[in-house]
Amino acid sequence: MISAAFVIPFWADILAIGIGALQGALFAAQYRDRRLDLLGVAIVGIASGFGGGLIRDILLSEVPAAMQSNWYLPVAVAAALLGMLLERVFSRLNALITALDALTIGLFGVIGTTKALSLGVPEVPAVFVGVVSAVGGSILRDILLNTPIALMHVGSLYAVAALFGCVTLVGLAIAGVPVIVAAIASVVVTFGVRILAVLFNWSLPEQRRLERIPRLPRIPRIARFPRSSKDRNAAARAGSPRTGAIPRVGPSTQTGSIARVSAGPTTGSIPRVTNAQPRTGSIPKQAPATRPASTARLPRGLRRKP
Repeated sequence: MISAAFVIPFWADILAIGIGALQGALFAAQYRDRRLDLLGVAIVGIASGFGGGLIRDILLSEVPAAMQSNWYLPVAVAAALLGMLLERVFSRLNALITALDALTIGLFGVIGTTKALSLGVPEVPAVFVGVVSAVGGSILRDILLNTPIALMHVGSLYAVAALFGCVTLVGLAIAGVPVIVAAIASVVVTFGVRILAVLFNWSLPEQRRLERIPRLPRIPRIARFPRSSKDRNAAARAGSPRTGAIPRVGPSTQTGSIARVSAGPTTGSIPRVTNAQPRTGSIPKQAPATRPASTARLPRGLRRKP
């Protein structure tokens, strides 16, 4: 556990909240069909600026920093209104909005991680607090605007960039690097990963793509043998070829015909035993007896009487 005391500069916290509120207002102003008024845009901006810090302090069981000074709320409101008024100017500068977004993620990630470490939180939970602090404002913004949460869908790396930055901060702090240097390096890493992801369209693999991975061929099913004597008897009566049982040859029909054995295939299987005639149960008709032809040639006196 890192025992060094981390102190978050007041100007850094104010700067992060102001940039977050400005970026949230610019995002909300793009939805012209929602017809947001000044109060609506201000609320979205305040939620974007305060969201990460509020979630961070709730996880750390601390009083929110925004409630401990008179400067946080006015700065967030002023930044949100400025973003709404200058939306037409900033809308032409997409690169500026992307850069502000990446800078906001880096600042909130650094502030959340350093505050968790200053309270004695272990390194891994401190990284988690930093990532949640970085993406918390965007989650609240999307909820207020009733839009799909960007963090949950395929897109350029957002939370992953914050994760890289927070891990960099903790790793440098463990190595004994000064806190200021580690914080600057963390912001640079987060900013760089986010910008590169936007430029080169990097994203995590989609869930549907994983289903397209070819699977191993299935092993052919081997013939199952009946487990119990009851199953074996039933299989023998049915003559099922799946069980491997030899079909039972029943008694011959009442027609007096001899059972005919059909020639089996050349695969070496047991020949099938079938009957020449179906089991109709009827007695076959016999042809009428005829007298021998030799008796017709004898004279009447020599013929025998029946």
